Amino acid sequence: MQHTFKPKGICAREIIFELDDNKLVRNVKFMGGCAGNASGISKLVEGLHVDEVVAKLKGTQCRYGTSCPDQLAKALEEIT
Repeated sequence: MQHTFKPKGICAREIIFELDDNKLVRNVKFMGGCAGNASGISKLVEGLHVDEVVAKLKGTQCRYGTSCPDQLAKALEEIT
């Protein structure tokens, strides 16, 4: 199922991702922000279980007290 999250405190305007029936993260896309970092994050989390992604990324800091990885973790927590 596809989900859309409106992040706060980062350059990306939107995070789009899918969770399959086994809660595996798929097809993460950051709309806006740094294309290289967003692409790297997306590739690194592809196929990982939502709990593993949250454990690895939650609390990652960039500026404004959050980051793209942290916002992805918040999005995943919000829907699970």
